Amino acid sequence: MLEQAIDTILGFDFGIKRIGIAVGNTLTGQAQPLVVVQAIDNAARFKQIGELIALWRPARLVVGEPLHPDGAEHEMTLRCRRFANQLHGRFNLPVHLVDERYSSAVIQAKRGEIIDAKAAAIILQQYFDDHANIN
Repeated sequence: MLEQAIDTILGFDFGIKRIGIAVGNTLTGQAQPLVVVQAIDNAARFKQIGELIALWRPARLVVGEPLHPDGAEHEMTLRCRRFANQLHGRFNLPVHLVDERYSSAVIQAKRGEIIDAKAAAIILQQYFDDHANIN
């Protein structure tokens, strides 16, 4: 019997001010919120992300791709794709885009609570659910 590798995966909810990050693995197929990166510039953001990648050693990355409810693209769609390309270029890991249209809407948030890491967990969970039989 062949043993299946267990891969760690990091999920990202990209935002201009904050980036939510979640973690999960292919054994459990469950995502959990990890951290919110709040950095002023790209260098600081990618430094923090690089530290997380070094710590967790993911096999791949998942980035939420925002779209309008009808599936049309908007400004943040292009920014998220650029972010995904930068992740791939900087860390040489496969990056998958996941439709995130309703990730923030399903979170029960308290007033003022930062929900970005929870949104990242929903995005990553969507990836796991969509790829349950592929691993």
